[in-house]
Amino acid sequence: MIVIDSLVDFFLETRKHTEKICEPLEIEDYVVQPIVDVSPPKWHLGHTTWFFEEFILKPYAKNYTIFNEDFSFVFNSYYETVGKRVVRSDRGNLSRPSVEKVYEYRNHVTTAIASFFEQNQNEILLGLLEIGIHHEKQHQELLLTDIKYILGNNPLLPAYSATVETHQNEIQQQQWIPIAEGIYEIGHNANDFCYDNELGRHKVYLQPYLISNKLVTNEEYIEFINASGYTKFDLWHAEGWDWLNQNHISAPLYWHKIDNKWHHYTLKGLQEVPMNTPVTHISYYEAFAFAQWKGCRLPTEFEWETAQLHFPWGQRWEWTESAYLPYPNYKKADGALGEYNGKFMVNQKVLRGGSVATPERHTRFTYRNFFQTNLRWQFTGLRLAK
Repeated sequence: MIVIDSLVDFFLETRKHTEKICEPLEIEDYVVQPIVDVSPPKWHLGHTTWFFEEFILKPYAKNYTIFNEDFSFVFNSYYETVGKRVVRSDRGNLSRPSVEKVYEYRNHVTTAIASFFEQNQNEILLGLLEIGIHHEKQHQELLLTDIKYILGNNPLLPAYSATVETHQNEIQQQQWIPIAEGIYEIGHNANDFCYDNELGRHKVYLQPYLISNKLVTNEEYIEFINASGYTKFDLWHAEGWDWLNQNHISAPLYWHKIDNKWHHYTLKGLQEVPMNTPVTHISYYEAFAFAQWKGCRLPTEFEWETAQLHFPWGQRWEWTESAYLPYPNYKKADGALGEYNGKFMVNQKVLRGGSVATPERHTRFTYRNFFQTNLRWQFTGLRLAK
């Protein structure tokens, strides 16, 4: 049972946190879109607001006044059911509406939602509010990683914040955790929030395996680079090898060789790469090649979920060897919200665990993130299995 007061408080807290993420930005930072995968901060602010307006206020709040009729076109992302939208690659061309106007829009919708739920405690509506909150939390992580990409591709490599911390040492000694052969249950099985792609709890049979208690560190990854790991075709998938050569990849994203030492762009600015923190901003291709070089492999998502009680997780989204597919008896929701996960279940790999950019109260051990195999702008890393 969803409790109305705590959920509305959760909503208000989430809305404030999104804006807090943007506090260090200059006004010019809000509109930049370096690549198609990165959306401008201003667009994230508007899109997360549009979600609440489109799915709650427009259909259910009788006296609600739409803030701007054009905003549905501007801030819709990929919902075909809802109507036309700005092409994803054109989000950076939106010099208007202004940042100020987008913040007015946020305040308008936030106030309307809080007022609406003072009188409406229908379980269906509360469910929509809850998914809207977690949708915004997803965008908080995207917002932070998109800001990093925007600033990390600025020739001046400016710092986002002097206080944000995204790199923590892996202090535990390397151990290989044995997991016995057997039948294990996978999937969400609690009363708290989850996405539909986590449902369909089911049994899987696992062969015996070993999984590392720690993530691969920068020091280990530099060993891979120094051993010419990026030039040995036999370590790579054919598709990964083509990607590497076509894009001239020779190190993780944001890495720079300066005076024969590796540096990387962080949200604090350019710094020397620390040896004991987990490597990050690598593609699935790179994670696979590193595992091959070590004589190991990536765990499947089922192996990861079964073993996760035995190691700390949450610093990096961990690439797995599992394709992003539906669980048994998966059924998409009716209407626009049915587009949330199901239509992306093709040509993507599952990542598990969450990252330092994942907001509090959002991730869990059944959470199934997913990305294309070449993407690196999230805080991605790897854990070995064998």
